[in-house]
Amino acid sequence: MGFFDRLTNGWHIAMSSLKVLQANKQLIILPILSGISMVLVTASFISVYVGANSWSFDGLQDMNRATMYALLFLFYVVNYFVVVFFNMALVHCAKLYFDGEEVTVSKGLQFSISRIGAIFAWAVLSATVGVILKMIQDRAGWLGKIATSLVGMVWSIATFFVVPVIAYEKLSPVEAVKRSAELMKEKWGEGLGATFSFGLIQFGFLVVFGIAALAVSALINEAAGIVLFVLGVLFTFSITSALNNIFISAVYNNINGKSTPYFHEPLLDGLFEEK
Repeated sequence: MGFFDRLTNGWHIAMSSLKVLQANKQLIILPILSGISMVLVTASFISVYVGANSWSFDGLQDMNRATMYALLFLFYVVNYFVVVFFNMALVHCAKLYFDGEEVTVSKGLQFSISRIGAIFAWAVLSATVGVILKMIQDRAGWLGKIATSLVGMVWSIATFFVVPVIAYEKLSPVEAVKRSAELMKEKWGEGLGATFSFGLIQFGFLVVFGIAALAVSALINEAAGIVLFVLGVLFTFSITSALNNIFISAVYNNINGKSTPYFHEPLLDGLFEEK
């Protein structure tokens, strides 16, 4: 199959994910909550640190590496926990829909709460990997940046299915990585096409909101334009995050032999072809 055929299939998959989201519009609440939570988490960490330094940023340069890495680890743990918590809720809601059950945001959140220990364990492992990569990057210069970028790419591919795996297979974090990597090794196809398509959708939304924000700035006032653009960015990333998690849920369901409404089954079968 040619490159453009793969992009075309990826676009169809993205559109199928969009149809599922249109049928369950309430699911957009989950990535919005995730985005708001991450903003609050980041603001909290900054406020606590700056407040501890008499509301001055000057102490940042004097912070020793051990303290910096400890704070970074804590931030990563909370950040990864928030992201995976809401992603798992969305993946579970998509699964409920594919299984023909009633879909509600509360059911997704309740499921994530039931797996809160596994989510936390995964956040700790992810934070550990993130801090180790940061340490290598800081100590090895440009060579370290290249190496960590490659490792980060491999990590992203290996953990593609990690949310549904830790949700439903009840494995340890390390076992979940191995299981996710096995799924990716066994079945591979047009993930690039789907990712590219999600990127196009994201770019399109950002362009529209950017133009609208410029118009509002010129016709009303600059502050209103900035607010509109910030809200547009939050909405855009919420949409693409929701589509990506629906896509992951659909492929995971397909791998496990379950139905996926709105998705063309032969296309999903070919998406992650047996090696």
